[in-house]
Amino acid sequence: MNKVTILTQNEAVLLNPDRLGELYAQLGEAAAEDVICRAMEEMAVRLACAERMYREDQITDLRKMVRCMAAIADQVGMHGLTRVARDVAHCIDCGDHNGLAATLARLLRIGERSLTEVWDLRDLSG
Repeated sequence: MNKVTILTQNEAVLLNPDRLGELYAQLGEAAAEDVICRAMEEMAVRLACAERMYREDQITDLRKMVRCMAAIADQVGMHGLTRVARDVAHCIDCGDHNGLAATLARLLRIGERSLTEVWDLRDLSG
């Protein structure tokens, strides 16, 4: 009667490719590439830091980190990541420890997938 069900976490990543197009139109190709690359590098570093901060119970720093991640993600059209980062901050603000664990795990999953999607979009436009 012992049966283990494995749930696959597969959710859509919400990207706004028009936002990337706007960056290219406003800044030109070289500057837009620089902004996008820096944003993605920052996001990758911040995702790793967020996970570490959670494990080390640095919740105040984690809140600052995810708020900054939301701003960076919004800048390059990662709307799903922006929303989930704000959800993590909301869980911290409400003292919802279970919600924090779940939304942070979701942030890490969506963060990785969003970075991949942005790279793929850049490859298609180049």
